[in-house]
Amino acid sequence: MAAFTAEDMKRIEPVEAQRAAPGTRKPQLTALAESLAQRASEPAYSPIVVTGLVRLLDFALVMATGLLLQHFYLPAGLRDTLPYLSTAPLVGASAVVMFQALKINNIQAFRAPVHQGFRLVAGFAVVMALAVAVNFLMKFEPNFSRVWLVSWFIAGSVALLAGRMFVSSIVRYLTRIGRLERRTVIVGGGHSGEELLSEFTKSPDSDLRIYGVFDDRNEERSPDVVAGFPKLGTVDDLVEFARHVRVDLVIFTMPISAEQRLLEMLRKLWVLPLDIRLAAHSNKLRFRPRSYSYIGNVPVLDVFDKPIADWDVVMKAAFDRIVGSICLLLLSPLLLIIAAAVKLDSRGPVLFKQKRYGFNNELIEVYKFRSMYVDQQDFSGRNLVKRGDSRVTRVGRFIRRTSLDELPQLFNVVFKGNLSLVGPRPHAVHAVAADRAYDEVVDGYFARHRVRPGITGWAQVNGWRGETDTPEKLQHRVEHDLYYIENWSIFFDMYIMLITPFAVLKGENAF
Repeated sequence: MAAFTAEDMKRIEPVEAQRAAPGTRKPQLTALAESLAQRASEPAYSPIVVTGLVRLLDFALVMATGLLLQHFYLPAGLRDTLPYLSTAPLVGASAVVMFQALKINNIQAFRAPVHQGFRLVAGFAVVMALAVAVNFLMKFEPNFSRVWLVSWFIAGSVALLAGRMFVSSIVRYLTRIGRLERRTVIVGGGHSGEELLSEFTKSPDSDLRIYGVFDDRNEERSPDVVAGFPKLGTVDDLVEFARHVRVDLVIFTMPISAEQRLLEMLRKLWVLPLDIRLAAHSNKLRFRPRSYSYIGNVPVLDVFDKPIADWDVVMKAAFDRIVGSICLLLLSPLLLIIAAAVKLDSRGPVLFKQKRYGFNNELIEVYKFRSMYVDQQDFSGRNLVKRGDSRVTRVGRFIRRTSLDELPQLFNVVFKGNLSLVGPRPHAVHAVAADRAYDEVVDGYFARHRVRPGITGWAQVNGWRGETDTPEKLQHRVEHDLYYIENWSIFFDMYIMLITPFAVLKGENAF
């Protein structure tokens, strides 16, 4: 956990941020915050996913050693009986449960394989002892090989220890490059912020990487340095900061009694794809123990959770790549036919590339089949295509109305990974509704960027595709996008994909 140094204090000068919300104070980042924002920031791996994969590894090692010893030691007629066939998976599952009960399936334990190795072997010994007890109670012992069980315990213990040493090396490497850190900022300095930061610094093996403090109060109530960490700006600056730096966690240090101030800040931050927690270490109002979660030894109240996190991210990414690859393969003849038609209809390239906002407002480049004359293309997206638009080619009218022009975005899904099959549609950078920027028209518009955008989405299959020339149309689209984000499931994605062709055939609002 890095603290602030005196040398860093010299660099705290206002630096203009790259973007600002129209009509508001232009956010400014300090030089230190700007330097952090300019560094490459790779996303972290979820500890929940990492520990889940280690559980799978433990299960596989225990079961594999048992089955291998069965194969080489026991005769074929004996090893194919139900007691032997069921023992390996049952012992493997029991070992995983035992390791979880002993609290050796977590990132901290993975970093200390030698110390935790004794508990690992002891836990496996208890599981094997239970297997022997079940063998006795079920009266399998006349035909059940004790030599096999002892050999299994020895070989399984060696395999588990070797597996944990391998996991430890991977975890230490990921920790060293910052891929297992929760990059954190604190909102609220003063005495409560100092207490919280002091508590966090007592845990040397914490996975928190604290950047600093953001606070709207003046220097008298919130100094420039709190417990060795810098004040990087205000809450408005935090929104801008989180657009440039990967921030995983925001912790508020203010008391629950400051309800109005909390609501004002949360209204600004809920549009960001991160976890928001309220520190409860100094609150006089106490809830039931199950109401709290813990960061180290600090009790916190969960306010917002990042949408589509942990295993959901893995499932959605796998769904996108697998189904996207299948779609790309099956639709390749159609892609070639459309490409030939576009080329023959008008001069210019087959594909059209446009900058759009992606996850967390990151700029991405999406692919489409070119549907306009090459000298009239609108790369900014400011001039919406209307019915009978003279800029659109003959082939372009057909592929736009049927959304076939969107098919090259499968390359974004499969090869670049900056689009999903299903999600809020990515809008052009300078797109407008009623001559106003989208974020000016709809309050909380950028909340739709908390997940990766998609080729199709809940708004599109409900008729809100195509032109957004009025505030009402954009409002309905954003409402549907937010509903999708809050209610996401892999089955919801499947349903949207299944009904997309029927929504496309209606041809509503697409010109």
